Amino acid sequence: MKRNSLSSFSVSLWLLFTAVMLQAVESAKGKYAHMLFNELFEDYSNALRPVEDTDKVLNVTLQITLSQIKDMDERNQILSAYLWIRQSWYDAYLKWDKDKYDGLDSIRIPSNLVWRPDIVLYNKADDDFSEPVNTNVVLRYDGKITWDAPAITKSSCVVDVSYFPFDSQQCNLTFGSWTYNGNQVDIINSLDSGDLSDFVEDVEWEIHGMPAVKNVITYGCCSEPYPDVTFTLILKRKSSFYIFNLLLPCILISFLAPLGFYLPADSGEKVSLGVTVLLALTVFQLMVAEIMPPSENVPLIGKYYIATMTMITASTALTIIIMNLHHCGSEAKPVPQWARVVILDYMSKIFFVYDVGESCTRPKREKEEEHKLEGDDRCQRRLKEVRSHLSNRNDDCDLTEKLNGNLNKSYGVHGENVKETVNCCSCYKMLIKNIEYIANCVRDHKANRAKGIEWKKVAKVMDRFFMWTFFIMVFFMSVLIIGKAA
Repeated sequence: MKRNSLSSFSVSLWLLFTAVMLQAVESAKGKYAHMLFNELFEDYSNALRPVEDTDKVLNVTLQITLSQIKDMDERNQILSAYLWIRQSWYDAYLKWDKDKYDGLDSIRIPSNLVWRPDIVLYNKADDDFSEPVNTNVVLRYDGKITWDAPAITKSSCVVDVSYFPFDSQQCNLTFGSWTYNGNQVDIINSLDSGDLSDFVEDVEWEIHGMPAVKNVITYGCCSEPYPDVTFTLILKRKSSFYIFNLLLPCILISFLAPLGFYLPADSGEKVSLGVTVLLALTVFQLMVAEIMPPSENVPLIGKYYIATMTMITASTALTIIIMNLHHCGSEAKPVPQWARVVILDYMSKIFFVYDVGESCTRPKREKEEEHKLEGDDRCQRRLKEVRSHLSNRNDDCDLTEKLNGNLNKSYGVHGENVKETVNCCSCYKMLIKNIEYIANCVRDHKANRAKGIEWKKVAKVMDRFFMWTFFIMVFFMSVLIIGKAA
């Protein structure tokens, strides 16, 4: 027990001694830091470029770290990004011998106390021209100053939406000195590209690189060269959201449009379906137009919408024409011979359009013609029999009239039988006229009805033809847009 208590007491004493020594060291370093700060900034001015020779170029090393993409406004063509900007340079007037200050090799001081290069973002698109964040700088004994400052930048970016939503964008971030030319301040790339090690993954964009290129440009206003460093941010859009919310509904609606040709003409909903689909596509087109910039380059999905809307407009117009063919009645002209051969004979078999009772080997029209011929033969034979019978009756009536006339002339005989016979003969004449009229009416009615049935079948065949035609067009359009995106 005594040994344990002695060991714990010795450990406590050791910890107390270590803490006292550390506090003494810190207080000593703090003392030397104050001395160093007062000596360094006694006659220092942050208004002038810190070089001993004014003809000497001051090199500034620039490094950009991309932390996050906050927003990509395609309509206004503005990229908002969260950056860490690191600048380092050597100040000829802020050096010291670290051995004189108890080995103190660096201090951290506010950045507004030292000279800072006026490096700005050239293609800035923000209305706020505020000063850089006054974070501390790290000052080393050899005069090297490192300044790390966070910044939320809004830069202009030329957005090309030709392949939206499968597009890639390249946005430039150009940094350079605003007043110092290349003979006074030179900018050096710290890395060949921007640092993406701390990038926070974005929900809409993928980063495929951020190469850096140094440019030396001579502007029209000045004869001196002005160096700058341009970081090109290569972005690839994640298209899953737009596929499921804009493209896939449009494709499904497009495949729904040709089914309007399959609806029966008597349903009264053929034109309504086409108009409804056209309005739905118009809504999607407006949604795309709201997020796209007003440029001459029409997005790929916009072209698909326009092509689909044109196709649906054409299908609605064709539906109206086909409905007029379907409702052709007795006043319409007969189906032309070429339409009988091409549409009723060949196309009806290709598209499997048959009426009730038809088969692929023997169409109903042939059966109807056979039955029609048989019925016409029977009607003709029956009508001939009636006519022969009535003509015999008429001959008897004519003979009776002649005999009665002779009797009247010879003997002056007048009787009731003669009048009855004459009345009977006139009734037979009237009856045969009525029968012929009825037969002609029935024949005309059957002909008109057959003509209307033929026009309905023509309309039905054309419906099937255009349905498959538009299905093929929609399929190839969908494959084309997917293939073009790939």
